[in-house]
Amino acid sequence: MKISICIPVYNGADSIRSLVEKIRSVLGESMYDFEIVMVNDGSKDASDEVCTELAIEYPFITYVSLRKNSGEHNAVMCALHHSTGDAAVIIDDDFQNPPSEILNLVSELEKGYDVVFAKYYIKKHSLFRNLGSKFNDLVATSLLKKPKNLYLCSFKAIARPLINEIIRYKGPFPYVDGLILRCTDSFSSVFVAHDARKTGRSNYTLSKLVTLWLNMFINFSVKPLRIIGFSGAVSAFASFIGFMITIVEKIKNPALTTGWASTISIVLFLGGIQLISIGVIGEYIGKIYLDLNGTPQWTIRKIIKDSRKQ
Repeated sequence: MKISICIPVYNGADSIRSLVEKIRSVLGESMYDFEIVMVNDGSKDASDEVCTELAIEYPFITYVSLRKNSGEHNAVMCALHHSTGDAAVIIDDDFQNPPSEILNLVSELEKGYDVVFAKYYIKKHSLFRNLGSKFNDLVATSLLKKPKNLYLCSFKAIARPLINEIIRYKGPFPYVDGLILRCTDSFSSVFVAHDARKTGRSNYTLSKLVTLWLNMFINFSVKPLRIIGFSGAVSAFASFIGFMITIVEKIKNPALTTGWASTISIVLFLGGIQLISIGVIGEYIGKIYLDLNGTPQWTIRKIIKDSRKQ
C-alpha cells in the first residue's frame, strides 16, 4: 500500500523540514511505501527555497509551487490531484499533528472506510480557533447533514476511490470536507495527539474563517435560500398579525394614535431582512458567475518531481 502525504504549505519555512524528516523517519520504518506532496500556497517567507531543497534532496517528494495564495482547501485539492498513492493523508505544516499518528489513521482506513478523521482529546489551539471550530461544527451539522458525533478535522486519511471522486470537482471554491460528506457516508475517526504550535502563529484570520464558512454555506447547501424564504414568510405573517391588531384596536378606540416609533421599527426590520436576503442571493450569483467565468482553483508556478524540474 502506498500512502501520499499531502501538505499544504503557507509560511512554513521554520517547520516544514523538520516535519518532512519526521514523516520520513516514521514511514521509512513502516510496512508502507510513501510519497510526500507539498503545495506551497503563495508563502511570503522562505518556504519556496526550503521546499525546493527538500524536493531536490529526496526523490519521494513532489513539490508544487502556486503562483498566488489560493487558500488551504485549494492547495489540498492541488496536492490530491498530484498524489499517486492508494490513500492520502492530509497534514498541516505547523507540526501540531504528530507524524507518528499517520499510522493510526491509515490502520483505521484499512478496515474499509473511505475516510478517517482525526479527533483530539485536547486541542492546543487558541480560544479564537477553538470557538471557530465549534461554530464550524454546528454549521456543518446543520447545512451539510454531518453526523453530530463526527468531528471534521484537517488531519485525515482518504482512500483512493474517494480521492478520485473529490478531484472531479472543478469549481473555484472547494471545501474538502463538504466534498467528502456529499460523496460518502463511510467514515470513521480515531483519537490522536495534538501538540502546541512550536513556531509562528495560526494563518487563519477572522476574514479567512468567514471566507471558509461562506464557501461552506453557498457552495454545498441551498439551506440559506430556504432560510431566506422562511424568514420572509414569518415577517409577512407577523406584519399581518400586527396589521389586524392595529385595526381591532382602532375600532375599539377611534381616538387611538398610532406610534411613529413602531412604524419605523417595522420598516427597519423588514428592510434589514431584505438587504440580508439580497446579500445572500448575491453571494450565490457571484460564485456562479466566477465558476462560469472559468476561475481556476489554482495556478502553478513550478513543479519539482523526482528531482527534475518540469
